[in-house]
Amino acid sequence: MADISVVIPTYNRLDTLRHVIPTLLAQDLPRERFELLICDSNSNDGTAEYLASVRADAPNVRHLPGPYTGRAMARNAGITAASGEVVLFNDSDILASPDLLSQHLRHHEERRGIAVVGWEVQVKDLEEYAFKRDRPEERGHLHPPTRKKLSWLYFLTGNASVRREDLLRVGSFDESFTGYGHEDLELGYRLQHAGIEILYEPRAVNYHCQDIPHDDQKEKMKLAGRSTVRFYRKHPHFDVQLNLGMTPVSLGVHALLTRVPALLGYFDRQASTSKFARDLVQQYYYVSGIKDALHSTQPT
Repeated sequence: MADISVVIPTYNRLDTLRHVIPTLLAQDLPRERFELLICDSNSNDGTAEYLASVRADAPNVRHLPGPYTGRAMARNAGITAASGEVVLFNDSDILASPDLLSQHLRHHEERRGIAVVGWEVQVKDLEEYAFKRDRPEERGHLHPPTRKKLSWLYFLTGNASVRREDLLRVGSFDESFTGYGHEDLELGYRLQHAGIEILYEPRAVNYHCQDIPHDDQKEKMKLAGRSTVRFYRKHPHFDVQLNLGMTPVSLGVHALLTRVPALLGYFDRQASTSKFARDLVQQYYYVSGIKDALHSTQPT
């Protein structure tokens, strides 16, 4: 039996997965203390063949293919199959530091009733990953270094661990979240309301390797907006509404930009050089997804 099980959902991500797996196998824990569960939505890009070759030297790697409808179902398959007392969630485009697992496990060995969220450093490509990996001073900060606890709003499952028994107690991920976004925050919300304290451990570092074009990110934000409405309908509370941006201010800004398309177009054209403009436009599409879902007769 492993001490910690790493659950990695994937679908046709062999391009990054082949870099991720070696970083997880190169942990400072003995391999018999951890396992890697690759929850694969029946990829057709050679993922199965790659994992078979890895298993020849690393039997703690397990391939769990299945007809998963989304990341929630894939991760739940990993939770069910896990032999470790602690489950760590990682993704197929997130590369680990050598002590990622031991930093998480240390907290769970000290106390129960907690979840641990580490520091997910954003990088555009493998070159930037190597640069920030070797130069800690270039990583910036995700949260203030003094922060010890987080709310459910920061329970991001690219770098988060929970005892398996606590995941099962709250019902694991809600598999009705089949689109992009919020299946992790919604689980964090239930964990926190079940008395699980969410700790922040900045020494548990991994690197999210992605560079999403602005137009693609706009569509992802629209899907995230739809997931926000699913979240709110399940938990119709003011803190959800406030934290997920379903506020009169955000709705009002959206209405203004909708009435003045030239203004929206101006900010959209500035998005490549202005973070403010990019964030504003992406927020517009996020609220568009919220409004679409609120007015839709179909389930979100």
